[in-house]
Amino acid sequence: MPSYVLAIDQSTQGTKTLLIDKNGKIFWKNSLPHKQIINNKGWVSHDLNEIKSNLKQLFESALNQVSSQQIESIAITNQRESAAAWSLKTGEPLAKTIVWQDNRADDLVKRIAIPEIRHLVKNKTGLELSPYFTGAKWGWMLINEPKVIQARHNNDLALGTMDSWLVYQLTNGSSFKTEPSNACRTQLMDIHKVQWDHKLCEVFGVDIESLPQIVDSNAKFGETDLFGLLDHKIPISSVLGDSQAALYAHGCFNLGDFKVTFGTGSSVMLNIGNKLPNNINNKLNTSIAWQIDGNINYVLEGNINYAGASVTWLKDQLHLINTPEETEQLALTANPEDHTILIPAFAGLGTPYWLSNMKAAFVGMTATTGKKELVRATLNSLVYQINDIINEFLTLSPTINSEIHTDGGMIHNRYLMQYLSNITQRQVDIADISELSAMGSALNAMNKKDISTFTDTYNPKMSKQTAQSAVSEWLNWIHKLS
Repeated sequence: MPSYVLAIDQSTQGTKTLLIDKNGKIFWKNSLPHKQIINNKGWVSHDLNEIKSNLKQLFESALNQVSSQQIESIAITNQRESAAAWSLKTGEPLAKTIVWQDNRADDLVKRIAIPEIRHLVKNKTGLELSPYFTGAKWGWMLINEPKVIQARHNNDLALGTMDSWLVYQLTNGSSFKTEPSNACRTQLMDIHKVQWDHKLCEVFGVDIESLPQIVDSNAKFGETDLFGLLDHKIPISSVLGDSQAALYAHGCFNLGDFKVTFGTGSSVMLNIGNKLPNNINNKLNTSIAWQIDGNINYVLEGNINYAGASVTWLKDQLHLINTPEETEQLALTANPEDHTILIPAFAGLGTPYWLSNMKAAFVGMTATTGKKELVRATLNSLVYQINDIINEFLTLSPTINSEIHTDGGMIHNRYLMQYLSNITQRQVDIADISELSAMGSALNAMNKKDISTFTDTYNPKMSKQTAQSAVSEWLNWIHKLS
């Protein structure tokens, strides 16, 4: 009788569960979306109870596929940087999750952003001081959410990223843990010591006692009966942030390996081995890929806030498309002489620009610019940002490989993948499954590193000079508008 890892992928748009066998093959999968709660200020929230309810439904579906005895362990991967708060006693949420995209803590960050604090945060965490990361979001909650404030007063406050919340719920409150790939993205963990830092917590107004225990990425996080659906308990054996889990599934275990994940946002991540860069005070984020059996792998990372979210904007706000799939053909048939560029600064521009006050704009339009050109400009903007991040890698890492490993929903867009190869002048390798994050955490649970996850490749079809010209035009507009 075959056995499976039940992988949970708790992402921005929804929650997915997969049954993955010992050969790294997906036997079954299912998903449920949850509401994107967006107010008139553009704040983005999720309802933790809705996510928990969806997860229980997905577990029920999984148990209709296999017997409970066939599920050996649980692996979790999750949206990073999103901030959750709940009661230690009851496990009940105290506020809506503040989603990683959300910029509401911007004023708090501006108040504390004196040079000394910026320097402290960057050098201890490897991250630029920003409302993007979780620490500022929790700081905002502790000022503005009455139930969070009261729970703190009552010593009943748990603050965690989505992995910690899932572990807490799955273990019925008996385990309050996280691991370095998630903890390093909060701006509260010292990346050198791999532990919560009192000074950083003080900067954001967070009590260190409210935070989970940091353990290895392949630790035993606790045991679960899947909300009472099992008559026995199974271990939670792996937790990885979604981007790091995808890096694992790509097999990017060596210095110089890197990948691009195309999701709601996009993560460009380079494995830099077991040593931090000499200059941690750089334009990129320095993070931890994973800590397995006590051994750490570090990464350089550039994050793009709006990737798939830009295409969603084309669909839901501009009504230029009905489905994301339409963008491929529209871009392929756009006027080649049109030079329209989208500056996708819907929440400022992040890595490597750090222009939090920049606003989004279409630039370079003419009277003949139409739907096709606007769609193509949106896809192109993602490629230009990825290329700028890769160029930053080159300034910091002695080794960077010529292949770009890609995953996520947008890898099936032939125009986008070819343009990525053209502009970067690199081979683009396409993952053969879209569920790389879930696969990576499951493989970590199984301690497997030899699974191939690639299918198609793209090679440059544009001259280096033409590519450089396009990049220069993009950078000139960024300079003009910054």
